[in-house]
Amino acid sequence: MVPKCLNMDQKRQRCQSSEQLLEFFWCDPNDFLSQLVTMDETWLYHYDLETKQQSMKWQHSGSPCPKKFQVQKSTGKVLASIFWDQDGILLIDYLPKGQTINAVYYSSLLVQLKDILKEKCCGKVTEAVLFLHDNAPAHRALATQKKLAYLGFQCIDHPSILWIWPRLTTTCCLD
Repeated sequence: MVPKCLNMDQKRQRCQSSEQLLEFFWCDPNDFLSQLVTMDETWLYHYDLETKQQSMKWQHSGSPCPKKFQVQKSTGKVLASIFWDQDGILLIDYLPKGQTINAVYYSSLLVQLKDILKEKCCGKVTEAVLFLHDNAPAHRALATQKKLAYLGFQCIDHPSILWIWPRLTTTCCLD
């Protein structure tokens, strides 16, 4: 995947984000990754798995094997919010059914994350946390920005991206 078709503002913003990351890196090259915490969400789908006993069919010895159909996703799904650093996963939160992620809910996750970071660092977070998350509305909300500042998290800009899948062709010319 390669970002393409970016306008001039998006290109400028990507350059600024890259320069910001380089500044953080050059301030402390040895501990840059230890300060970085990243977050993303993903949908997890529930499947009704068939047991070996359930999949068995009676048939004659000469008859062809029955066709197996693909397992369909069931109606159940859950949104997982995952926070991690260089050492691994710090926090996984599963959104309760019927609830949406808003600034209040997301801010409560940030408080949980701060508590986990305090535990990891023996009761104190000595260095600023460089925090990277995407541009979802709950992440950009004013209440979330205030909570990030209150908790001492330094937000890293998420670059604007427009992904265009490259077209695959059957012919290729190599010289």
